[in-house]
This record gives sequence, C-alpha cells and structure tokens, in this order.
Amino acid sequence: MSKNNWSLAFLLSLVGGIIILVAGVVSSVWFLYGSAVWGDFGDMWFGYMGGYHSMMGSVGFPLGYMTGLSLIGLVSGVIVVVSALMLNSHPQELFAWSILIMIFSAISFLNMGGFFIGGILGLVGGAIAYGSRTNK
Repeated sequence: MSKNNWSLAFLLSLVGGIIILVAGVVSSVWFLYGSAVWGDFGDMWFGYMGGYHSMMGSVGFPLGYMTGLSLIGLVSGVIVVVSALMLNSHPQELFAWSILIMIFSAISFLNMGGFFIGGILGLVGGAIAYGSRTNK
C-alpha cells in the first residue's frame, strides 16, 4: 500500500470510529439515564401514561430496545477505533483490519452510524485499505 493511501485509510477510519464512538456514548447516556442527566427534559419520555416507553402496557420495551441499539453503536465505535489503530501499527495484517473496519462501520448504522457520517467515513477508509492491499 502506498503511504498516501495508507495514511488516508487510517485517518478516515479513525475519524469515523471516533464519531461512531461519540454518538454511541451520547445515545447510551440519553437512553440509560434520561432525565437524571439532562435535567427535567426526561419528563417528556416518562410523563403522561409513561410516554412511549410503557404506553399501553409495553412495560418499557422500547426503552430497552433503544438502549441495546445505543450499546451496539458504542461497541462498534470502540472496535472501529481499535481496528484503525491496529491498521496503522500492523500494516502487514491489512486485510483483517480493513474487513473489521468495514463490518463494524456497517453494524454501526443500527445506531445511526455515528450521525451517519461516522459510518460512511469508516466504510470508505476500510474500502481504501482493502482496495490497496495488493499495492505494496
């Protein structure tokens, strides 16, 4: 891989992973703690008839569902960041790290993919790394 492609793939993957990680942290805090963190804004979620979280007897299922998706985004962000750092430090294992970056950038779209731009940057960075694996 040429130095320019390698640096570009590393930077795009790292920035995408950081954005996915930040979005995962924000959404996890939002859905795990709600009003305790954001002041009294959580009354909208837990107010009249339990908000949409437990309205009509759903017993909080949507809250747990969204928390799970938030945690998937958080884990995806961590894996993309670690894979990008490993791509930089172990370029001989380029194939494995680029595949991991692309897979977990795609999985991050379950949690909006780091405001969508993080997932797109991760996919592009992983694709550049994967595509340039034969050019050494």
